[in-house]
Amino acid sequence: MDFARARLNMVEGQIRPNKVTDPRIVAAMLDLPRELFLPAERRALAYLDEDIPLGGGRALIEPMVLARLVQAAGITETSRVLVIAAGAGYGAALVGRLAGSVVALEAPGEPVERLRAALAAVGAANVRAVGGPVTEGWAAEAPYDAILIEGAVETIPERILGQLVEGGRLVTVEASGRPGVLGVAVRHVRVAGTTTRVPLFDAGT
Repeated sequence: MDFARARLNMVEGQIRPNKVTDPRIVAAMLDLPRELFLPAERRALAYLDEDIPLGGGRALIEPMVLARLVQAAGITETSRVLVIAAGAGYGAALVGRLAGSVVALEAPGEPVERLRAALAAVGAANVRAVGGPVTEGWAAEAPYDAILIEGAVETIPERILGQLVEGGRLVTVEASGRPGVLGVAVRHVRVAGTTTRVPLFDAGT
């Protein structure tokens, strides 16, 4: 399979037409080999416009949804970012192309070891994988300029929102509770010790 061509088709067919205007994100997605974050038998699926299940409740998020979430996070080259439930590592590696430093959190044991291996394979030197409960965030290195929670969540614990700097942004998808519908992409912005929720787009379309 010509992965370079598939990557170009993903960007031209899924990313550019769907309100992803940050040239840094476009360039990173053109360059980052998404297929390397999947087992060999699933690599042909890497550039489909849908979530790709990884097992254990994790998935490689649909490219357009991930790109728009990352764009909404407002990441700069000096940003300190936390990626929660980093799964296969593609989202963390993508953020690493934009940010100053990234902490990628996964469950301890085999999940975080797989994450470390994937990040090493693509040379994501400014992304550090750590193992711990994904519902707790990673307070040891807080506060963060931005937090990305990969996948869909029902609620966001205040202990995670509290790990944002003043003006920091958390982006994720809130589960809809409707069968077959992933949910709504949202951004939470922390101001004066509280957070404001802003719906962004329907992540199921």
